[in-house]
Amino acid sequence: MFERLRARRRRGAETAASAASAATPAGPDLVSVGTKRTESLLRRLEWTVVRRLDGLLQGDYRTLFRGFGLDLADLREYRPGDDVRHIDWNVTARLQTPHVREFQEDRDLSAWFVLDLSGSIEFGSGEVRKRDLLNDFTTVMALLLTRYGNRIGAVLYGGSADTDASMIPPRSGRRQLLHLLDRMHATPAACPGETRLRDLLERARAVAKRRSVMFVVSDFISTPGWQTSLGMLARRHEVVAVRLVDPLEMALPDLGLVVLQDAETAEQMFIDTHDPAFRKRFAAAAEAREAELRLAFARAGVECLTLSTYAPMDLALLRFTRERRFRQGAAKAATKAATKSSTTAPPRNAA
Repeated sequence: MFERLRARRRRGAETAASAASAATPAGPDLVSVGTKRTESLLRRLEWTVVRRLDGLLQGDYRTLFRGFGLDLADLREYRPGDDVRHIDWNVTARLQTPHVREFQEDRDLSAWFVLDLSGSIEFGSGEVRKRDLLNDFTTVMALLLTRYGNRIGAVLYGGSADTDASMIPPRSGRRQLLHLLDRMHATPAACPGETRLRDLLERARAVAKRRSVMFVVSDFISTPGWQTSLGMLARRHEVVAVRLVDPLEMALPDLGLVVLQDAETAEQMFIDTHDPAFRKRFAAAAEAREAELRLAFARAGVECLTLSTYAPMDLALLRFTRERRFRQGAAKAATKAATKSSTTAPPRNAA
């Protein structure tokens, strides 16, 4: 009899606890961290992309990016905004140009995902949208970074109506990864109005106090003025611009009379894609925009990783990693050669 009463009490307590948990809203750190969609995305990308990239973007104790480690990795010319404590005065005296030291980052690396979730990100001419690319890239890089004890954070921007981009403080662990992905999926598709990428970059510069790796993921379709903010962000942080593109944005096929609608302003335009002169003008405008973006990234000192909705993401990441390592090796060899030549050169006033 007493056993039956205890069983009833236990069942009643469990029922009340489950009802209370269902009625109580979860806090910001517990928002749907175990959703089936997030777990399935993690499993799919871990098998298709992460296993192929593991060990190439970073090893067990060293990363591909530079930071506050103890081992000297490279020397480069001083840029405005660099920490003067990292100036190598011996090399500066020999080359007559200020040079700063770059150190190989150890396990403790902070990475930020600066995510543009405006209306143009929802575009995709095929089965894959640019937003799908954004989700997959963020998931892959977050998996690779968190499994070695690094910290990840994010700044999410939903459009011009989003006056204050939401921020996720950097933490480590799988729980932080799931929380970031859940917040990313829960962000609304878009807010009406043109994208102001400058606001997103300024928000990222304000919240990231410590030197970090910044992945700016966007299609860079925005109102002018973001180039200066990107350069200011790159002065303090290691910035990688991840550009999302779709082939239909570069060239229009012959589809006849079509109606195009702006994904951000909802403005509609009736065009004739059968006109070869119009398609030629469209391609010329797209090429001019490509040249403008390349110039903006070069002036800011930012490397660009381009991801296309019609190309495998893992191949693009592998190619970017190899090119980055090649450039770092070439720059290091050139600096060593210049240092060696300056030390072996005879004095100017020698007979």
